[in-house]
Amino acid sequence: MRKVIFDTDPGVDDAMALAFLTRRPELELVGVTTVLGNADIETVTRNALFLKDRLGFAAPVAQGSGVTVLGKHGTHAKHVHGQNALGDIPIPDLITSRPDGRRGHRMMIDLIRANPGTVTIIAVGRMTNLARALDKDPEIARLVQGVVVMGGAFGTNGHTGNVSPVAEANIAGDPEAADAVFTAHWPVTIIGLDVTQEVVLDVPLLERLRDTGGESGRFLYDVSRSYLAFHQKTRKLDGIFAHDSLAVAYAVDPSLFTTRQGPVRVICGGLASGQTIQKMQRAPYPSTAWDPHPSQSVCVGVDVPRVLDLFASSFIGSP
Repeated sequence: MRKVIFDTDPGVDDAMALAFLTRRPELELVGVTTVLGNADIETVTRNALFLKDRLGFAAPVAQGSGVTVLGKHGTHAKHVHGQNALGDIPIPDLITSRPDGRRGHRMMIDLIRANPGTVTIIAVGRMTNLARALDKDPEIARLVQGVVVMGGAFGTNGHTGNVSPVAEANIAGDPEAADAVFTAHWPVTIIGLDVTQEVVLDVPLLERLRDTGGESGRFLYDVSRSYLAFHQKTRKLDGIFAHDSLAVAYAVDPSLFTTRQGPVRVICGGLASGQTIQKMQRAPYPSTAWDPHPSQSVCVGVDVPRVLDLFASSFIGSP
């Protein structure tokens, strides 16, 4: 069993990924940290606490950064995820779970140091908490088992940006943090739009989850309603991209993905801010800004049928 810290900005696809994670016996959720993104930090933290109540996991939830590493608040994705960031499903006024007293990056450091060599960070929002943790305690880089990031776009199969022609939302939201995370000396696997936009949870699957997936399956269906409408309107897609759930799928079974190796940098500022660029190993360029940094793994292929089966089978037929 792999211990997991889930760093998130819930978020419809974040909520679906967290539900998926809690259904997998291979993964032990030891902590949830929140970060600005799909809504402000207070809203996404409240959403995480609501999900703790709804999904019934025991791991602590710590509120993380409400601004980027440069102190910016940025914008939120209400047009994608709704006013409450969870597809505007009803959320009770009374939420039983309470946040951990530590800041998100501090809890992350504490959990890694308490479990050296056994913790994987699954980060599906902006990389701000990870960058802050590295800044406060650089030694954690050698203590983690790995980092799996949902973010970025490298142009594979024509998949480029979703907030600009070259940038994906999580990376564009705090490019300086992402560059710090990708250039740190810990093993990072990047699950970008190159693969997440290849995997679609279509309407028949969502309806099957509703009808045969028990309480969790009905929740996935309910939370996806406005998200589906957004995809239908903007993409003419009769389904939703799996996005964050693919980071969980990688943690469960890396063989579902094809990766390539090489250092990764993020463009910070200017017209292409948030663009992720990988230098291929053994590429015959002269010395570049990529060379001093460690090679990381970028996912460029995915076994779509097996991923969909892994996701669906985690819910369908459950009580």
